[in-house]
Parts: sequence; C-alpha cells; structure tokens
Amino acid sequence: MKKKIAVTRGSTNVFADLEYADSEEMLAKAQLVSRISDLIQQRRLTQRETATLLGVGQPNVSRLLRGQLGGFSYERLLKFLNALGCDIEIIVKRPGRAHRDAQITVKAA
Repeated sequence: MKKKIAVTRGSTNVFADLEYADSEEMLAKAQLVSRISDLIQQRRLTQRETATLLGVGQPNVSRLLRGQLGGFSYERLLKFLNALGCDIEIIVKRPGRAHRDAQITVKAA
C-alpha cells in the first residue's frame, strides 16, 4: 500500500510561500530575468555577445542567467530589456477587488 503524502497548495509567489520579506520584489525580478533569458535564447546570443550588448562583463551575464539577482536593480534589468530591443510600459493602478494588497506584475506582450 502506498503512503499518502501531505501536499500544501502554494500561492502564485514561491518567494512568499518561502516567507521571504521582499517576496514581491523577488518575484518581479525573477519574471524580468525570465524574459531577458527568453530574448537571449531567441536571438541565439552567447554570454559574451550578451555581455557586450548589455554593457556588462560575461560573469555578470552568467550570474543573471543562473538567478543570482543580488546587485541587479529593477532599473538595471529594465535597461537590459531595452538593450535587447524591448519597449517597457509601466502602468500604475489601484488593485482590483480580487487583490487586497497591491502587487507588482510583469507581463510580456
């Protein structure tokens, strides 16, 4: 007979589930880096080519793509997206009825 394993359903933010204090910021940065990574793959850029395009060293590109986001501010990640040919649109609005707390969301067009 198989044992049943207790499962707890998580939220849409793994960082909040792990009880990080800055979970919203961490999720937003991870989403931005995911988009950056997608663009790099779509363009078939090497880390060296990416580093030149973004104006950083190759080790920073490696850190970024491995999810080591310390030292990468929102502004810097947004500039990377611009360098990769993306326009960025920031919309500020009141939260809907479904959300009690304000949140940060990254959406790709």
